[in-house]
Amino acid sequence: MTEQTATAPEAAPGPAPAPRRALRAALRWTAAVLVFAAAGTGAAYGMLQPERTDLPGLATRGDGRWSYPALAKPALPPGAALPFAEDNPDGIHYAGLTQLLLPAPTGSSPDPALKPEKDSVIAVDTFLEEYGATARQKMKQGFTDNGLRQIVGRGWTTADGVRTRVYLLRFTASGFADTFTGCGADMNLNGVNRMETDDLWGRARVAHDAPSSDGVKVMEESVPFGDEQIRAGCVGSGDVRAVILQSRAGGTPAVPLHQAVILQDQLLR
Repeated sequence: MTEQTATAPEAAPGPAPAPRRALRAALRWTAAVLVFAAAGTGAAYGMLQPERTDLPGLATRGDGRWSYPALAKPALPPGAALPFAEDNPDGIHYAGLTQLLLPAPTGSSPDPALKPEKDSVIAVDTFLEEYGATARQKMKQGFTDNGLRQIVGRGWTTADGVRTRVYLLRFTASGFADTFTGCGADMNLNGVNRMETDDLWGRARVAHDAPSSDGVKVMEESVPFGDEQIRAGCVGSGDVRAVILQSRAGGTPAVPLHQAVILQDQLLR
């Protein structure tokens, strides 16, 4: 498989299926309502912004969470099965990959360093710039050998100085996706000496009713770090792998990454 094949945009999905059940965890994590599409095509990102006090279970303002636009799971092509449905045990995602990508939070600015192609498609070489030079060639060959179909990505910077990059990698099957080792304790990120498990993640997951999943890992750059600290969220869901990276000079807060991981995980279910 060539790099061009891996980055080719996919066709838009067809009419929407029946409405899907709301996700309690997402409601506890964002000031926007997590909505499921009932009709039409594509993902409808509204701008409903109720006060935090209007949503049960949300903490007070100033706890470090960001406000996202209203999220919607995308429509599927006619007859396509939901991921992990009885007739889709391999967890194949039939929706357009860009529509499964977490949107930028309200008030953020696009990351000028991340320059996606049409429909948020990211070239393999662009994605690999996140990793150390010694790791790139091996990872690129792995993508060719293991059925990488496409990478999409989105980046933004918020007023608190946190820079975020979210990447979704789609493989031809979940077995091929399982070969991806670019997110976890051994990930060789550019300029990072060592990553370790985020000890706060377990408590955050329980506190906000996030589902327990072996496919979700949250990492942080070990102390001491350089001018900035990086945090990483890893989400595995069938044929898709999500890599979420956040960094900020002087240290990166944990809460925004926990929030992004939970929301991205919910969009992929």
